[in-house]
Amino acid sequence: MYKQRIFHRYSLAFKQKVVSEIESGKLSISEAMKIYDITGCGTISQWLKKFGKAHLMNKVIRIEMKDEKDKIKELEQQKRALESALAQAQLKIITLESTIKVLEDEAGIKLKKRTDTISSHAAYETVDFTKDIIQ
Repeated sequence: MYKQRIFHRYSLAFKQKVVSEIESGKLSISEAMKIYDITGCGTISQWLKKFGKAHLMNKVIRIEMKDEKDKIKELEQQKRALESALAQAQLKIITLESTIKVLEDEAGIKLKKRTDTISSHAAYETVDFTKDIIQ
């Protein structure tokens, strides 16, 4: 014995009524399914796509002049060129640092200065701006 499938056919007016109630906020999709005994998880979603007005409000139309498009393309090319130059510079830095490390290891001397300390010259050049404010 097999169970005979039941197909529900809904009228156009009924579909439009359900869609308008959902779009107005009176009902959610799940509430409409329960109230109107609509089976199928995608039935109302299909109706919303077909009969709903929300698709008209969500569109963003961008109008631009031809020179704006050209400017955008030019800026994108410039960005790609700068990113490529930055990557090349980073590779060069890595290569130079590894070369210095190899030379230091082979020669046994330090070639690279420490840059995390304050130089003695910079320590003496602090300026006190509070004198000018008080006077």
